[in-house]
Amino acid sequence: MSVLRSVLYVLISAFTLVLGPLVWLIFRIIYGTKGRSVSKVTNPLLLQSATSLAKKIRAREVTAEAVMEAFIARAREVNTIINAIVAERYSDALEEAKAVDRVLSQKTIPEEYSVERKPLLGVPLTVKEAFAWKGMPNSSGLVSRKDVVADHDSPAVHNLKQAGMIPFASTNVSELCMWFESANKVYGRTKNAYDDNRIVGGSSGGEGCILSSGASLMGVGSDIGGSIRMPAFFNGVFGHRPSKDVVPNEGQHPPATGGQIALLATGPMCRYAEDLLPALKIMAGPGAAKLKLNTKVDISKVRVFSMDDDGGSLLALDHLGRMCGAAAESIHLHLMKYSLEMWSAKMAAGAGTKFACFMARGEESGKKVNCFLEFLKWLVRCSSHTLPAIGLGMAEVFTPDNDPNIPKLLTMLDALHKEIVDLLGDNGVLLYPSHPCPAPYHNHPILTPFNFTYTAIFNALALPVTQVPLGLSKEGLPLGLQVVAAPYQDHLTIAVAKELEKGFGGWASPGGDRGATTGAENGQELKDKSS
Repeated sequence: MSVLRSVLYVLISAFTLVLGPLVWLIFRIIYGTKGRSVSKVTNPLLLQSATSLAKKIRAREVTAEAVMEAFIARAREVNTIINAIVAERYSDALEEAKAVDRVLSQKTIPEEYSVERKPLLGVPLTVKEAFAWKGMPNSSGLVSRKDVVADHDSPAVHNLKQAGMIPFASTNVSELCMWFESANKVYGRTKNAYDDNRIVGGSSGGEGCILSSGASLMGVGSDIGGSIRMPAFFNGVFGHRPSKDVVPNEGQHPPATGGQIALLATGPMCRYAEDLLPALKIMAGPGAAKLKLNTKVDISKVRVFSMDDDGGSLLALDHLGRMCGAAAESIHLHLMKYSLEMWSAKMAAGAGTKFACFMARGEESGKKVNCFLEFLKWLVRCSSHTLPAIGLGMAEVFTPDNDPNIPKLLTMLDALHKEIVDLLGDNGVLLYPSHPCPAPYHNHPILTPFNFTYTAIFNALALPVTQVPLGLSKEGLPLGLQVVAAPYQDHLTIAVAKELEKGFGGWASPGGDRGATTGAENGQELKDKSS
């Protein structure tokens, strides 16, 4: 990193270390102890996996219309509190559901509607607004793009529609998908279904939130620094960052350029673990051939590793230790302390489009937003951009195009990658914390901007990761951890996720009983990465 960026990093780290507890207390006083939550999910149709519902729709045990009506009713109920859905096509989705019922009522089902071709026929789907979805808004939370409507489907959305799913709503994002609180000047702020004083994460925060609220079962997310896994963690659902070049990344805005291409991954977000594998297989299309998704995993033979000095879930380690027949092995990866620097180096490698260009819609012309001027405008509430976006644009100014430290950091990253891959092999997983704490209060991440590196390091390492919920804290907020494997061993992380769901119950409905596990028991109260 440049000298100026290094100084800024040290100053923010020192601020967090010295004043972090005081700042947290101030936010606690401002917001109070507990905000509103959405009501508990009670409709049985909303409490089944996508896989289960697809089977029941096909067997005519329930109609696709009834299923869609249930999810739309729930979405309408909860969105007044959480603001996760930013665009909808409820009427069209209902008509498509009725069409599915008509097909399935025939004596002979056409081959194109067979279970092999449409395994999730009639199941509702939500989509991150940043993904192109024909006829739906595609602003990515940028005011100057608020009238942009997609004229095609992104590959991931297309594949899910081809599998029979019916998309019915688009969900909120952070501005241009580069911050871990989902708020922008087009759609406003999304609020946590368990406590509306808390964030939902980003950039796929609207998706994580609508899943946790019980108004969706499966969604499309993208992840360049944890944008699937942080929202999945803060909202208590499952999310998977696939191995490199498995699911197509095309059709989302902003597109990855330069070093970002190697970091970005598109993947599924689900309420139930059993939906992860079929969703990944469908979204990947031909790319699924790179994985071993049909391989049955013997949990008793999986080796489990953890890093004690970075926290983790003690109960999860104990559970997996019992199931695997051996205690988890504690390891120390000393290069992990350079996670932020290595991720930043990977982002900066290659001549990518500057964030300030995307802010100005100058991807082709090279036009940029003057983020220092925007900051002054923001101070007097005249800017059309959010503070995190402005801050990122300002930080770019202090990042030289040819930082002499980048080659050294990339060499360190390669060394860490080799160390982890050699350790895990084809039958090992690493359990790693998702964040230093459960969902923070709104705006609090601005004061702890480096905490995203708990997830971002695995983008830089190009490793598959599944985010797994582990119940609720004493405050009723979701807990969880990341399960990491070697490249193209996605089936291992998903198998472990399914095992942990059995042990800890997986997703827990907001508005209901708080989980049996607590933050202290699960090692969620970690130090800030910026400290």
